[in-house]
Amino acid sequence: MTSTPFIQLSAKTRAEIDRNIAKYPSNHKESAVMASLIAAQSEVGWVSAEVIAEVASILGMPAIAVEEVATFYNMYDTKPVGKFKLVVCTNLPCQLTKGGTAAQYLKEKLGIGFNETTPCGTFTLKEGECMGACGDSPVLLVNNKRMCSFMSNEKIDALIEELRKEASLVANAAEGKSA
Repeated sequence: MTSTPFIQLSAKTRAEIDRNIAKYPSNHKESAVMASLIAAQSEVGWVSAEVIAEVASILGMPAIAVEEVATFYNMYDTKPVGKFKLVVCTNLPCQLTKGGTAAQYLKEKLGIGFNETTPCGTFTLKEGECMGACGDSPVLLVNNKRMCSFMSNEKIDALIEELRKEASLVANAAEGKSA
């Protein structure tokens, strides 16, 4: 049996994980597994086998138990995703109020299907379960943090343009640092 190497999370992420662990009794560190995975994913971009192994080590849990959490909940990405993960709610209430139409428009606009990433690596499109905003449909979630409501084609166009500009600014800044 081979062991999975650690990726060595940053001190900032470790501090965030430690803050979450401190919320629970010392003999229940594993209660911080979801928050720990979110913190690690925020740093690394996705939950790899190495991230799972490191979180498991920190929490004193078997790696398989952490993996079970990471694969059960759809907010964790167990494969690399684009800079912007766009999740469209396609549950029945949203489907009845143009959620499917918004999803189809995004597929055509980005040239990808669900669970695919644009060739440039900017966008990944996912299908989501209920986001608790049925009255705001179509609903879209950006990077598990920003909820966008009433997503007409025009609002989708504006969002995609905004995110492309943000990705371009970040890329240009990174090129400036390396030059």
